[in-house]
Amino acid sequence: MRSRWARQRWARRRWAERRWAGQQPASRREDGSVTAEFAVVLPAVVLVLGCCLGAVQVVGQQVRMTNAAADAARSLARGDDAARAGGPVRVAVPGASFTSERRGEFVCAHLAAPSTFGPFAGLGLTVEAESCALAGGL
Repeated sequence: MRSRWARQRWARRRWAERRWAGQQPASRREDGSVTAEFAVVLPAVVLVLGCCLGAVQVVGQQVRMTNAAADAARSLARGDDAARAGGPVRVAVPGASFTSERRGEFVCAHLAAPSTFGPFAGLGLTVEAESCALAGGL
């Protein structure tokens, strides 16, 4: 039978061997835990990145619609008819609805279109833009 001192010395040596071999005494219980955590986190990260990219796409659509609405309002203010003013709108934003109205001295163009990003369109997100121009202007 070993003495208490010999057992402690043997345990310290065994622990040091495992430590330097890259294995802590509890490491066998934790084998694969990093892989499991990565497998849980990866879909969430991909989902968040996908939503961020979709939001950027929707913002791009909003900018295109705002520019098209401004062009249409200027065209209507110069005296063009609604069909001619709506031509560039149909090219810039396919599928957008175009309406025009007079507000006193101003002529306004209003555009609305469903989101071009699939999941946002599925949720019913509609992108709208409106622009007004002084009637009779150049």
